[in-house]
Amino acid sequence: MADRTKHHTGHQTKNRTKHHPRHRTRLEGDLRKAVRGDVDFGPGARALMTMDASNYRRVPDGVVAPRDAADVAAALAVCRAHGVPVVPRGAGTSIAGQATGTGVVLDFTRHMRAVVSVDPQARTAVVQPGAVLDRLREAAGRHGLTFGPDPSTHSRCTLGGMIGNNACGAHSVAWGTTADNVRELSVVTYGGAELRLGQGWGTGAPAGLRELVDGNLALLRTGFPAGLPRRISGYALDALLPERGVDLARAFCGSEGTLAVLTEATVRLVESPPARALAVLGYADESAAAEAAAGLLPHRPLTVEGMAQDLVRDARGLPKGGAWLFVETGGGTAGEARARAEGIVRAADALDGTVVSDPAGQRALWRVREDAAGTATRMPDGSEAWPGWEDCAVPPARLGAYLRDFRALLTEHGLRGTPYGHFGDGCIHVRIDFDLLSEEGVRRFRSFSEAVAALVVAHGGSLSGEHGDGQARAELLPRMYGDELVGLFGRFKDLWDPAGGLNPGMLARPARLDENLRFAVLPRAGAVDVAFGYPDDRGDFAGAVRRCVGVAKCRVDGPSQGPGVMCPSYRATGEEQHSTRGRARLLHEMLAGEVVRDGWRSEEVREALDLCLSCKGCRSDCPVGVDMATYKAEFLHHHYAGRVRPAAHYAMGRLPGWLRAAAPAARVLNAAAQVRPLAALAKRVAGIAPERDLPALATRSFTSWWRRNATPGSDLVLWPDTFTEYLSPSAGRAAVTVLGAAGLGVSLPPGRVCCGLTYVSTGQLDRARTVMRRTLDTMAPVLDSGAPVVVLEPSCAATLTTDLPELLGDDPRARRLADSVRTFARALEEYAPSWTPPLLDRPVAGQTHCHQHAVLGDAAERRLRARAGLTGDLSGGCCGLAGNFGFERGHYEVSVSCAEDQLLPSVRAAGEDALLLADGFSCRTQLEQLTGRRGQHLAEVLAEGLGD
Repeated sequence: MADRTKHHTGHQTKNRTKHHPRHRTRLEGDLRKAVRGDVDFGPGARALMTMDASNYRRVPDGVVAPRDAADVAAALAVCRAHGVPVVPRGAGTSIAGQATGTGVVLDFTRHMRAVVSVDPQARTAVVQPGAVLDRLREAAGRHGLTFGPDPSTHSRCTLGGMIGNNACGAHSVAWGTTADNVRELSVVTYGGAELRLGQGWGTGAPAGLRELVDGNLALLRTGFPAGLPRRISGYALDALLPERGVDLARAFCGSEGTLAVLTEATVRLVESPPARALAVLGYADESAAAEAAAGLLPHRPLTVEGMAQDLVRDARGLPKGGAWLFVETGGGTAGEARARAEGIVRAADALDGTVVSDPAGQRALWRVREDAAGTATRMPDGSEAWPGWEDCAVPPARLGAYLRDFRALLTEHGLRGTPYGHFGDGCIHVRIDFDLLSEEGVRRFRSFSEAVAALVVAHGGSLSGEHGDGQARAELLPRMYGDELVGLFGRFKDLWDPAGGLNPGMLARPARLDENLRFAVLPRAGAVDVAFGYPDDRGDFAGAVRRCVGVAKCRVDGPSQGPGVMCPSYRATGEEQHSTRGRARLLHEMLAGEVVRDGWRSEEVREALDLCLSCKGCRSDCPVGVDMATYKAEFLHHHYAGRVRPAAHYAMGRLPGWLRAAAPAARVLNAAAQVRPLAALAKRVAGIAPERDLPALATRSFTSWWRRNATPGSDLVLWPDTFTEYLSPSAGRAAVTVLGAAGLGVSLPPGRVCCGLTYVSTGQLDRARTVMRRTLDTMAPVLDSGAPVVVLEPSCAATLTTDLPELLGDDPRARRLADSVRTFARALEEYAPSWTPPLLDRPVAGQTHCHQHAVLGDAAERRLRARAGLTGDLSGGCCGLAGNFGFERGHYEVSVSCAEDQLLPSVRAAGEDALLLADGFSCRTQLEQLTGRRGQHLAEVLAEGLGD
């Protein structure tokens, strides 16, 4: 009867959150009075928190970002007085739904994110719940230490979220789970009690807990499966057994925000090997790899990770096989680490094996593994796959047999999925092609979940081996633990939270696994009338928005790794609404119409998209290929339909027409731009940031020079893009010189052409299509000839390659033109392979254009630079100017911040003797305006080397 009463009380609290806006207003007002941190009950803030990385969606009343523990206590007191539940949230990368909830969400990523201290002698650190794991690892790394657990989301996941889910990561075979690495926790209960949890009953146990444990010792000693390094499911009540040392902190780990709210944690640090190597072993399939994994554990590896070829976009450099084990070793020296890895290759019964000791090569392979949580969401045929049975764990020795049975179960239910994960710990991740859009598909989702739960239990496993139970699996806990132990879980929850105010619906008395699915609110496929074709999503805009599964790679915190671009605006602001994920969430809620109710006219969505640079970085860097630049253009197209647009859309969105009209008066206009009052007036009228200098117009256009100086050839057609034509004709002249020196005859299109870039980026899609169709008419003879089209400006090349066929999918000429596009370096490599460039022997710095990175690739440019003796790598990221973005009023500070992220530091570090390379006109302009140094197109540098 007591349990049923508590159940009723908890649901009372949950149901009272569905109150009228007037009640929500009173709650918001009381929170604003009590809390020093941020309080936001607006539709935008609520929409950003409706989902995590799971299949679930719940709408909160509002969001509070507390500044300290006192704020947490104050917020809980207000919510308790109003009978409103509270959900603590970190980075929102939970895959089981536990970071979603009704009531008030406590967002710890804004203020409570400090690594408070590191004690290298004690090998401990003190952190706040919003501290990002990589920031802790950096602080510990200065002392040769690290925090052992490292989920693939280490660049954005928070310590509070890791403690809430008892996160593990790739290195758990060496250093255990988060629970194994927690010493003490400071928490505040929903009832207002401030507790300090550690070892022993005298360290903060709520009243009645010791009696609960002492009265159920036999059940606690026999009710939990043995031999499982990854048993994450349920509450860790066995950590309170006397023979386990009565570890309250350990018992709290994995409680998913249902017991109390974490405000500070003391965690254990471990020695980080100075050198590491990676043994990569190839096997016939994932079952063979799984069977081999347990046999490698006696070699004491740091990791034993497994994945199959379905998840590998490019298998070059990997040993032969259909699945691989990544086995990391450590050592005091590079030679010692490599020797251990080589020993594992010799000992392993693999088809093939190799050792990677180069740090860059290891990082590249680990990125393949870390991106799997995203890449697994699309099957090879493009159909969608989802979590839901994401991370079960079985004893490592049982993993091969379990995988065979699991595959058979998939086939029986007509489902597909590709397992991968922590094979050394027996923990499997998999995304499955559930149909979560139809009633029949949801029924199959439920029946499969019930069947696979029985299978996991039959193999002695845990329903969750890493990500927690959340809503996805908590309903099934009786199958693993039995009703008696699950009933004890409920009593445990009630001792901490008798009002049921913390994260109701999770773990104790959970919601059903097929409730609150996030897809149910979206319109049916094809119901949204759109301009772009969305060919990878079968023409469905809702399907395109669904691509974002919430793994939040766009929220990388701190120094970025590698040449990635995504997401420059988030890196500049640190705000969720300015991340790719945040914008996708707002678009999702716009389509749902419950929280964001104005559809395409939504100001919340417009505001979030305003700082999107349209860099297209997410198109390649996002593991699931979200293309926010396209979504932004689509939104702006509808948002401003029949309405007055911002001045910048008329000025810079229609730049090709204005520049063409201004070209005859270039000298006069350049002189006028030097007169400050005139320049200020022009910038104000055009919506240009007052901090910007107006670029000088070329006094002689590129095509004008061509007509007088060039001899047309028939090998290539050089595209006279707007920037080269009217602002930077020197790049065009240099390209003609170099291509000619390589023996290639060059001609220009037979008439005026434009890719439509500026119209697309400002969402003027009707005009863009008109311009593009006119261009296709002009280019008809070139398309008939089959001549390649060399485009010097990366943004224009990307527009022709992607936006053109996606906007004009009904015109086969669009695809033909897209396929004919070549960058300058690629044209030289393909059509003059024996040509030797001038040997310049100079260091370089600068920027790989974000569109080049995202759409075109820069492998040919890298090879051409190497052949020319240009040493050094160009920076990743985005220059921050990004076409019209950095020139628009209100964007200057963000634009500069984006440049300061990677580009400007790399230029300063390179020194004055380095050549500055930037193939994009925007990148060159940003460099010149922020550093006073002129960047050059690669063609210009080579032309100078030829003596031009």
